[in-house]
Amino acid sequence: MNIRELATPLYGAKGWLKLLGVLSIIYGVASALTIVGIIIAWLPIWMGVLLFQSAGAIDVAFNSEDEVSLMKAMGKLKTYFTIMGILALIGLVLGFLAMMMGGAGMLAGLAGGM
Repeated sequence: MNIRELATPLYGAKGWLKLLGVLSIIYGVASALTIVGIIIAWLPIWMGVLLFQSAGAIDVAFNSEDEVSLMKAMGKLKTYFTIMGILALIGLVLGFLAMMMGGAGMLAGLAGGM
């Protein structure tokens, strides 16, 4: 199997990778305009850059059948999905903690009213 065949699925999605990269960068810049957002604004910007770099590398890999560019594109996507997975886990943990604290507050409120 040659490089072009391996790169075809990602090459077909490179427009979407670029679009999501640009949207992520815009989101990061917009969140940097808030006081809390300025602390985490670098994260969506970095993730957008990763997607954009992956799209560029997959374009090079497909057109020049360059194995190194294919590996670079896959590595950038690996980093992107690793970050997304970590953020999803953090979100789940924080959501669970918020529900537990809300439930505890509700029980404390009910116990105080008796």
